[in-house]
Amino acid sequence: MNARLQRLRALLQEKELDALFVSQAENRRYLSGFVGTAGFLIVSSSKAILATDFRYTEQARMQAPDFEVIQVRGEPAEWLLQTAGDLGLKRVGFESPDLTFYTYHRLTEAIGRGANWQLVPTEKLVERLRSVKDPQELAALTSAAHLADRAFEHLQKTVRPGMQEREAAWEVERFLRESGSEFIPFELIVASGPNAALPHAHPSERRIAGGEPVIMDIGARVDGYCSDLSRTFCLGKQDETFRRVYDIVLGAQLTALATLKPGMTGEEADNLARTVIVQAGYGDNFGHGLGHGVGLAVHEEPRLGMNSKDVLSDNMVFTVEPGVYLPGWGGVRIEDMAVIEQGKVRPLTGSQKIYLD
Repeated sequence: MNARLQRLRALLQEKELDALFVSQAENRRYLSGFVGTAGFLIVSSSKAILATDFRYTEQARMQAPDFEVIQVRGEPAEWLLQTAGDLGLKRVGFESPDLTFYTYHRLTEAIGRGANWQLVPTEKLVERLRSVKDPQELAALTSAAHLADRAFEHLQKTVRPGMQEREAAWEVERFLRESGSEFIPFELIVASGPNAALPHAHPSERRIAGGEPVIMDIGARVDGYCSDLSRTFCLGKQDETFRRVYDIVLGAQLTALATLKPGMTGEEADNLARTVIVQAGYGDNFGHGLGHGVGLAVHEEPRLGMNSKDVLSDNMVFTVEPGVYLPGWGGVRIEDMAVIEQGKVRPLTGSQKIYLD
């Protein structure tokens, strides 16, 4: 944690900030190790403070030994001013995408009553640090990816025509939890037939039929780190549309995995797969980005998509998940997690990507 704090302090100096007020939950855990659900951090050039309430103070002292833990009550406006004043801070950054307008308004009101410092909006300072993973993070992400692979293998053995989407989703979730996953990082997706045309469909009571596309999107969580895996399959004989669309999406994904490299922007990475799909005539049916970073949150930096200026580098972990969705018929999405190592992409998930009969 100390190394992460030092990298953040270098950023604060670059931004001419005396401290950062951290409110975002994953950022709080990343910097401190504290996994409680309530608390804030104040990180300056010389101090690292974790403020939380009575429920979590003992837990915070055990999990965040690099931080001074203080017990607080009420809203930040009731205690942050005193803390900032005691530290002699002048310019305090806050996480503008996360802090609610209500909390910001209360703080600025309190500051306006005589505090000798100011709040300065920042964006994604800690998130950019989180985008490059250290060996401990990579180990957890790898374990989570392997667990998702095992869950998909389990589903292959248990799914059958006539099973409800909800039943299949619960079968996978139960397997994940019984196999060691912490709480799952997102609602699992099992979408069959026309429902598979909805990229973020919710499992329903619809019964899976033979000969139709089924998209499954699953994830596990190990030591706080997430995985994200999608496969599309068909129970029984596939129709011509399934084979054509599946081959196009698989070709787009394999192209991206083979040609992604450090230094590319997220937009350039997205174009690798998008070009394949556009040339096949399905450009209008690929409406989301190629992928996203994965870590303590299932969606984080970097973003691989149109207009993304995020630059890819070694030790970044992200998904590669092109998809084609045809209203009334269904869709195909194939998603793997991957890491860039020494300039090359290495998939972390490895479930089979062949037609299932």
